[in-house]
Amino acid sequence: MFDGFWRVYSNLNPDAKKIQNVLCAGREWVNDHVAFRTFNLEDFGISRLAEPFVSRGYSLKGRYRFQAKRLFACHYEHIDPLVPKIFISELLVGEFSDFLQETMRFMIEGMRPPTDLFLTTGRSWRVNYKIYNRLLCESEYAAWLYVFGFVPNHFTIYINSLNNFDSLVEVNQVLKKNGYRVNANGGEIKGSPALGLEQSSTLAYGAEVEFEDLATIKKIPACYYEFVKRYDSFNGFIVDSADKIFESTDVK
Repeated sequence: MFDGFWRVYSNLNPDAKKIQNVLCAGREWVNDHVAFRTFNLEDFGISRLAEPFVSRGYSLKGRYRFQAKRLFACHYEHIDPLVPKIFISELLVGEFSDFLQETMRFMIEGMRPPTDLFLTTGRSWRVNYKIYNRLLCESEYAAWLYVFGFVPNHFTIYINSLNNFDSLVEVNQVLKKNGYRVNANGGEIKGSPALGLEQSSTLAYGAEVEFEDLATIKKIPACYYEFVKRYDSFNGFIVDSADKIFESTDVK
């Protein structure tokens, strides 16, 4: 299942393998978590999408509410601590306009309930640039889902597993030296040792997208790479930090 996630993700973010080579240089490393986006409609909410993971030994460990972005999220952990955590967020569709709600419902029209491979299926609908921009005015998250559908949003390197870095400051310096842009919203490093977690991320790779109402292809921020350092056996997430990590896909 994770091989399939990686294939889809790395196709949307071709920089991922290059970043691995830059930071890990052939060393073994641990993937801290894989993140997915969805919305709270019918069979497509968090609990339904989590079923294939729960059946494989995962259990719910944390719940998070993002007030400004109108999102809810959960994270799941496997009985084997070396298996990546799963972070699934969902758009609270009912808190948005009728237009946004109708568009999200259009996306799942005729779609069968999620299976093990559902989170690699992307989208089955054609996209319209005017609709995309209208969604963007309400929610970047909704606009992203409209364009990319159901795919992994990001993978995450667990920096504690590498012996060539002592801090995320060093990680970010190496990334920038190699030409990668780091998400600086809320500071390049989100969180702190005192909170048990530090996070940083690249800005999302610009994937080429064809819109039915445009003659030219547009580049839209797709997927990004995240990096975490954990302290004192803390395995959860910090809402204020994750809120800024979400912005790695912001068009601005």
